[in-house]
Amino acid sequence: MNLPDKILMNDFDYLLPQERIAKFPVVQRDQSKLLINKQGVIHKDLFCNIVQYLPGNSLVLFNETKVIQARLQFRRESGGKIEIFCLEPKQPTSEIQLAFQQSSPVVWKCLIGNAKRWKEGSMKKRIKIDQQEVEFFAKKIGKEGEAYLVEFSWYPSLFNFSQLLEFTGLVPLPPYLNRDAEKEDKERYQTIYAQYDGSVAAPTAGLHFTDEVFEMLKEKNIQSDKVILHVGAGTFKPVSTDSIEAHEMHTEKIIIQKSTIEKLIEKQGEKIIVVGTTTLRTLESLYWFGAKLMINELSVFSILQWDPYQEKYRLENTITEVLERIVEYMDQNDLSELHGETQLMIAPGYQFKIADILITNFHQPKSTLLLLVSAFIGDDWKKAYQYAMDNEFRFLSYGDSCLFFREK
Repeated sequence: MNLPDKILMNDFDYLLPQERIAKFPVVQRDQSKLLINKQGVIHKDLFCNIVQYLPGNSLVLFNETKVIQARLQFRRESGGKIEIFCLEPKQPTSEIQLAFQQSSPVVWKCLIGNAKRWKEGSMKKRIKIDQQEVEFFAKKIGKEGEAYLVEFSWYPSLFNFSQLLEFTGLVPLPPYLNRDAEKEDKERYQTIYAQYDGSVAAPTAGLHFTDEVFEMLKEKNIQSDKVILHVGAGTFKPVSTDSIEAHEMHTEKIIIQKSTIEKLIEKQGEKIIVVGTTTLRTLESLYWFGAKLMINELSVFSILQWDPYQEKYRLENTITEVLERIVEYMDQNDLSELHGETQLMIAPGYQFKIADILITNFHQPKSTLLLLVSAFIGDDWKKAYQYAMDNEFRFLSYGDSCLFFREK
């Protein structure tokens, strides 16, 4: 693969009128529209019928991360409102799964709205958790890049941080929705299979799935499995440079079970369907971790932005052999699950290793997610998006869905 650093973002622009951005979800999840693009042929249906387009005996993978209520609002003594957006835990642990179980105090890296108005001191609010009154404090203790380090403490401290967010936090809706979160968003901006707290944005391709669709998958002998990628706020970070060379991808935490890797090995030769760009990036990152193991590189699961485009990772080995090397590594280290992080950028020219079929929503102009779609189906993305515009599809997080079959 050649480094795609000379790709110009103007080639991935399109006109997206405000009225085409879905401000709210459809009433029933699986009644959203579905655009199908296979070998350049495009047609439409409803998402509830998606299973009829999926090959039997295939494997579909989901991201079971759970969106946290990451937005906290405080008022200064003067009455001014300060909003704190929790990004990632710092103390006493940076391990996301553990961070939510911590009792007072905790330190998180945060974005702060109206930060200049919060010069010093703690802010306090009173909340009720299960009829118990709790005093909740926020104190700015440092800076990290464009973000801040905020210490949260509460009394009585018998509750954990997850409970504090649950009772006082707000759903972190994408900024382009231009509206406040409503009660229904707590349920609808979450997949029905979400399990593990950690995301500040939903893996939106999964929002369309219902119990009925899962039942149809089983009836067609399509197996399912899960991975975890905790979606960071960087997913909304626009590419502000003319080419992608100077754009720095955000890093996100991923977790993959050994049993999932074994299932991938078992299903080699069948089609691998991925639900969402987050699932796709997780599985492709898994392959590149295996490639590093194959050449005896340092066995830390950390995939950098341009790693896949380096000559040294171009292997003659089969994908099965690479995945088997990962299982061997896990056995040697007595691991049942892999914890890692990825900064992987997928852009035109990228050679996919795991994913064959992609279920995804429509993405913003000039975004890295649109680059990923272009890498997956080539210039067909332009025809698909124009078709969607011509046929009243709804765009972005609460919008309609696409089913893309990869160009070989």
